[in-house]
Amino acid sequence: MAGNFYTVRCSDCENEQTVFGKAATEVACAVCGTTLARPTGGKAEIEHEITDTVESR
Repeated sequence: MAGNFYTVRCSDCENEQTVFGKAATEVACAVCGTTLARPTGGKAEIEHEITDTVESR
């Protein structure tokens, strides 16, 4: 699988959540429901702060 996973911090509730860099669907925060990432047909547009990158193996 080609792509990275990112740890994204929600700016509304400070929850940290792991998001796939090529997400095919909209990713919402599990705590408050704010949109963290939107699909663009390739790499997802991540709308909040990326705190860590976990590269694929």
